[in-house]
Amino acid sequence: MSTLFYLFFLTIGTIESIAGLLGHGTILAVSSTSCIRSKILSTYDMIMIFLSLSRCFLQSWMILDLFVSLFCEPSYYEENLFVIFKTVFMFLNNSSLWFAAWLSVFYCTKVASFTQSFFIWLKQRISSLMPWILISSSLFSFATSIPFAWDVYNVHNNFTAPLTMTNFSGRRVTMKASLVLMILLYHAGAALPLIVFAVSSILLIRSLWIHTKQMQNNATGFRDPSLEAHIGAIKSVFSFLILYVAYFISLVLILSNIFLPLSTGQAICIAVMTACPAGHSMVLIWSNPKFRELPARILHHANCHVRT
Repeated sequence: MSTLFYLFFLTIGTIESIAGLLGHGTILAVSSTSCIRSKILSTYDMIMIFLSLSRCFLQSWMILDLFVSLFCEPSYYEENLFVIFKTVFMFLNNSSLWFAAWLSVFYCTKVASFTQSFFIWLKQRISSLMPWILISSSLFSFATSIPFAWDVYNVHNNFTAPLTMTNFSGRRVTMKASLVLMILLYHAGAALPLIVFAVSSILLIRSLWIHTKQMQNNATGFRDPSLEAHIGAIKSVFSFLILYVAYFISLVLILSNIFLPLSTGQAICIAVMTACPAGHSMVLIWSNPKFRELPARILHHANCHVRT
């Protein structure tokens, strides 16, 4: 029964991953086309290109990882293959988390209206700093994924190798030490962007909320497009934060190895992990008219073709 549940959630995760690929592929196509047309790479388009590329690679890699682990299990747990899959996943995962965090920081610096000196300094220089920030984040993600490569296989052996009564206590101590090291490495690569994302999102929501309240107090009774835009921005940023935290919790549970292979708990975490990037792409498309234009044109041409 647990295997059937696993297959069910695996199917859901695959569908979510395909939806995420389509969403981030749309963002990548629109951002790249915008840069080609204007011949200028704006800061926003730069972040979106980095984010959508990392998410496309991440979700493709997750689909490949899931199917290889399910249908080629003996080969999957060979040392080299297992290490390659998990190390590449950690690099792509950490990179996408950082790029999403810097997108939140960019929103915050452009929209929020704080008067602190550091915020003003960052607001003035964010465009010139962002290329170096994105490159540094990629290098940091690579650096935090490399130690994971030489430790992850030892951790898996500690869980899967048969234990005897004579070496059980020593193996258990090694397993706990390896788990602690893995969790610390993951926190270094993923908790930092989570903190950056959460702080910038909360600051942005607070600034938007204060401004929205002021606009509501000054409203004359007619619908204010600016007020509706601010309320929509608050909903978008809040949804980003919820998706980010849900992804982080699910991945921590997966890396902690508290679920058995092919268990329902593991399948649910995988489904959540694949749903969050897809949901993020859908919210980005929904909240930006530039991104909505391409799917609208495709649907329009498809409807015309069907009618013809």
